[in-house]
Amino acid sequence: MRAIAFEIVEGLRIAGRAVWTNKLRSVLTTLGIIIGIAAVTSMATVLNGISRQFEKTLSSLGADVIYVTRFPATRGPGFEWWKYAGRPPISEDLVETIDARSEYATAVAPTADTDRRARRGDRALDADITGSTPSFGRIKGVELKAGRFLTASDEQSAKNVCVIGVDIADELFPVASPVQKQIRVGGKVCTVVGVREREGAGLFGSNSADESIVLPFSTFKKLFGLSRWRSIEVMVKVGQTSQMDRAVDELTGIVRTARGQDPMAEDNFELVEQGTVRQQFSSVKFAIYATGLFLTGLALVVGGIGVMNIMYVSVKERTGEIGLRKAVGAKRRTILLQFLIEAIIICMIGGAIGVGVSFGLAPVISAAGIPSSLPLGTVALAFVVCVAVGVLFGLAPAWQAARAQPVEALRYE
Repeated sequence: MRAIAFEIVEGLRIAGRAVWTNKLRSVLTTLGIIIGIAAVTSMATVLNGISRQFEKTLSSLGADVIYVTRFPATRGPGFEWWKYAGRPPISEDLVETIDARSEYATAVAPTADTDRRARRGDRALDADITGSTPSFGRIKGVELKAGRFLTASDEQSAKNVCVIGVDIADELFPVASPVQKQIRVGGKVCTVVGVREREGAGLFGSNSADESIVLPFSTFKKLFGLSRWRSIEVMVKVGQTSQMDRAVDELTGIVRTARGQDPMAEDNFELVEQGTVRQQFSSVKFAIYATGLFLTGLALVVGGIGVMNIMYVSVKERTGEIGLRKAVGAKRRTILLQFLIEAIIICMIGGAIGVGVSFGLAPVISAAGIPSSLPLGTVALAFVVCVAVGVLFGLAPAWQAARAQPVEALRYE
């Protein structure tokens, strides 16, 4: 063990000196590794950020909530919009039907959405306007920073009141409290009765509750109306998450009956819950991972070939040195270890620069609206990949050096 440790230390010293002697060549050799590692870590940064943001956004759906909608939750390439747009709108009568017939539903609420400008004086910003009943707060687990949530009286009287997100409160009321103050929502005057706690941005910064306004459902209909193109959704809160599968089956039957569907007809609605959304996202994430790994793997192969090429050059240049060391008793293992360590050091230098590039790109990626997060585990994985590339592509040149015959090596010019 002592001899092996000495050989490793001696190999590090010789390899370090060789790399330092040819600094420019070593740096140029690592360009492929730098690009590959930067691509790997940047891809992992984006995917990790997207996954974390997706889980955060998914948690806002509620593990025990089922959404009855006309459109599916995800709309990727090739989405047949016309197929779903032709479905009958979700009727608000469905809320009472589900509430009366469902054994698993503990709360039911309709939601309708539109985009409008929220304004107070000369301050204004775009907001996502949602109309719903007081059950919305219970189903979504709304927490308030100030004021109160909507009440049954607000809904029955169609009062022009609203609960606003914290970003809207900060923008329209930078100093004063917004509670019991008036704002204009799409040109309509509403009184603020509550401010929601900060929840953070949704996936890719979209659909954030912090930039939303919730009105009573009756008020929403009065101010903005409902139409075929502004169909409502129905949120159904299930008593226990263990009952989700049975609740989905039950809801399917209730909704099909309420919409008068033939027993053999395909569903003309969607039931969306966390499990189905996560399953759909997993296939998308797998495709992104596979494409990213292929491209970054290709970059690392190119970089590894460059390392192999320069190591063959290094072996040729130091053939005389190899012959002299073997003549005085150096073992094959010692020579092999020396050149392997040199290849690994070159790859580690490229890896360190590539990781540094990724750290620099992370703020740029975040500023572009793409969630990004570079955990230490990804950094450690990058250096493990560097060692693997160094061993894989440095083994052949190192083995050639280790097999050199002393007499032949000493005579090489």
